[in-house]
Amino acid sequence: MTRTDAHTKDHDHGQCVAGAMSRVEECCARKGLRMTPLRRNVMKALAESHVPLGAYEIVQKLSDAGDPAPPMSVYRVLDFLVAEGLAHRIESRNAYLVCAHTHDDTDVVVFLICERCGLTREVGSHAIGRDLAWAARAAGFEPRQRVLEVAGTCAHCREAASAAPAPVTKGAAKETAGG
Repeated sequence: MTRTDAHTKDHDHGQCVAGAMSRVEECCARKGLRMTPLRRNVMKALAESHVPLGAYEIVQKLSDAGDPAPPMSVYRVLDFLVAEGLAHRIESRNAYLVCAHTHDDTDVVVFLICERCGLTREVGSHAIGRDLAWAARAAGFEPRQRVLEVAGTCAHCREAASAAPAPVTKGAAKETAGG
């Protein structure tokens, strides 16, 4: 699932969620994994969000949907989903996100995380993977995980900020009132 167009007016969120769930179901079937009701509900909660969710946010979403689950059960499901490559843990946010791409051991997973709205886009980069592998070899280092989290501002938030009127400062307000 790509998260590039979540803010656009033509984004079909229902289709986005259905596509993510379909890919997860296919992956589980291919690997011979059971997709229990709780696993399905947790994946659906993740798929419905374009921002990473913490375990307790997922617990709340499940409860709101009438499917309460204890936090430890949700954590076990999240561990399973991450181990099977169906979800990612965003370390800087202590939160989780549906995996949008198929990865192999040489890929670097790159997350572009908007600091304003939380929108997180997963992108793949073989070039970064090659460069990182070279740098690690040169340093005699063997990476266990190849994940990069890049914080910044998404296009939607940049456009919204540039379209917003400039804030009036206190000094400017006094000059206008006094003059």
